[in-house]
Amino acid sequence: MDAIYLDFFKSPQKIEMDGIIYHYFLFWGDFMLGYWRPHAEYQEYLINNVLPIYLADKARVEYYAKALSKLYLLDLDVLKLVLGPYYSHTGKPAEKQPEIFRSFVLMSELGEHSITAWVEKLKGDSLLCAMVGVAPSDVPEVGNHYDFIDRLWLENPEVAKNQRDSLHPFRRKPRKKLGKNQKQPPRHPGIIQKFVDLALEGKTFESRPERLLQQIFAEVAVRPSAEAGLLGDTNNLAISGDGTCIISGGSPYGIKVCDCKSKGIYNCDCHRRFSDPQARHGWDSYHEQWFYGHCGYFLSVYNRDLNLDLPIFLRMVEAQRYDGVTAIVSLAEARKLYPEFTFESFFGDAAHDNYPTYQLLNAWNMKPFIPLNEKNKGNFKFPPPINVDENGTPICMAGFPMVNWGFENDRCRIKWRCPLVLGKVDSCPCKDMCSASPYGRTVYTKPSWDLRIFTPVPRGSEEWKTEMKNRTSAERVNKRALVDYGLENARARGKKRINWWLTVHSINIHLDARLKVSKFDFISILQNLARKSA
Repeated sequence: MDAIYLDFFKSPQKIEMDGIIYHYFLFWGDFMLGYWRPHAEYQEYLINNVLPIYLADKARVEYYAKALSKLYLLDLDVLKLVLGPYYSHTGKPAEKQPEIFRSFVLMSELGEHSITAWVEKLKGDSLLCAMVGVAPSDVPEVGNHYDFIDRLWLENPEVAKNQRDSLHPFRRKPRKKLGKNQKQPPRHPGIIQKFVDLALEGKTFESRPERLLQQIFAEVAVRPSAEAGLLGDTNNLAISGDGTCIISGGSPYGIKVCDCKSKGIYNCDCHRRFSDPQARHGWDSYHEQWFYGHCGYFLSVYNRDLNLDLPIFLRMVEAQRYDGVTAIVSLAEARKLYPEFTFESFFGDAAHDNYPTYQLLNAWNMKPFIPLNEKNKGNFKFPPPINVDENGTPICMAGFPMVNWGFENDRCRIKWRCPLVLGKVDSCPCKDMCSASPYGRTVYTKPSWDLRIFTPVPRGSEEWKTEMKNRTSAERVNKRALVDYGLENARARGKKRINWWLTVHSINIHLDARLKVSKFDFISILQNLARKSA
C-alpha cells in the first residue's frame, strides 16, 4: 500500500480548462476512469480483429470502409485528460469510456438514432463490436451510454430533475407570421449593447452546462484539424456565424395534469408537464413557419484552398433568441476557448447588422463582412462629411461612384480615386470643375466616422464580393449536421441530448475533412496484410 501511495504522488498531472488549472495525479486519474486503452493499442486491436473478418467476407468489411478509416484516425487519448477531473475518486471505476465515445461516433456515421436499437445491433455484430473496441459479450449497455452523456452535461442534476418534473405554462403557437427571411426581433431593446459591454470586459457565461462538450469538441476535432492544416492559417482565421432551427422531439402540447377535462373544459391553458421544458416556439425564416424547439448557432471556418467547411464552436439557445445576440456570446466564448487562434474577420447575415456588433469587432481588430439590413439601409450613425451611397462609397460631384484604391493602415483610412482617370467612365461633365491633377480627384473615408458604413474593406468592392462568399460556410455546416447526419431524426428532447448529438455529428464532419485531404483508407492496410498472409 505504501508503494502505491508513493506512486500516487510521483505522477502529478496538470490541465487548464476554462481558465482554471486542475492538478491531479496519473494514478488517481486511472482509478477514476478505469482502464483507458491508448489509441495505438486500439489501432492494433482494430486491425487484428477486423482482418479475419476481411479474409472471410471482403464485401462486408468494405461496406464499412469509411467508418473504419474514421475510427482508425480518431485519437481519444487527449479525452482522458479532459474528462479526468469530472470523475469521482471513490466508488467503482468507470469502464470503457473511450469505447462508449467511439460507439456514439459510429452511430452518427451509420445514421443510427436509437441507442437501445444500436446496443442490440452491436451485440449481434462482431465487426461493429471490433470497430467500437469491445467483444460482443462485453458491449456497454444502454444505461452506460446515457450515463456517459449525463456525466458530460455540467448541470446540477437536482435542478434538471426539478425542471423536468415541475409544471410549466402552456404556450400556444403564434398565429402571426413574419415575412420571408425576416428574423424575430430582439425581445429586449439594448440587449446586444449590454452583451458587447460584458464581452469587452472579458466576461463569458462560465456556468453554461455545455462548456465541457465544447472543450471535448475543441480537443478531439478542432485542434487536430488545425494541426493538419485543415483550418488554414490559424493566425488569420475568417469565421462565419449563423443560427439554425432545431426541432425538438418533445411535444409542444405537453401532458395535462389538471381536471379540466372532467369538467367539460377541453381547451384550457393550465400548467402542464413537458418532456422538453426548455423548448419554445421560434420563427423559421427560411421555411416561413413557426417551429417548436431550440436554436443552434455555429461558428465555422471555410478553407478556400481545400474547399472545406468546418465548425469550430457550437452554441444552443432558446428558439426565439435573435442571432445578433447569440453571435456576441459565441464570439466571446470562442476567443476564450481558442486563445492560440487569431480571428481576423467575421462573416454574418443581416441579423448581425447593428452598431454594437461593429463596435465589438473593431475593438477585437476583426474585419466585419455583414450585409446591410434592408430596414436600416442609409441609416448613418453620424452624418457623413461627404456624399456617399448606402454602401459607404463616395459619390463624386458628377454623380459617379469613386473607385476604391486600398486601405491605408498607417492612417486608418480608405482611399478613393476619380472614376474618369481610371477609365471607369467614358466622360465626365464636371471634368473642368474638378481637380486639374492628372492623378485625378482623391477622397478619403475613415471607418471611425461610422463603423457600420465605412468598413475597412469597402462594401461593394471586388474584395468585399469575393470575401462575402465565405458567409455561407456556416449555412453549409448547418445543413451537414441537420440533413446529412440527421440531427432531428434522433427525436432528442432537451438541450443536453441535442447538444450531445450536435457535438458528435460535428466531430464526424471534421473526420470527413481529414479523410478527404489525407486520402487515408483503412482497407489498404487490410489488403497489404492479406497479401503477406497469402
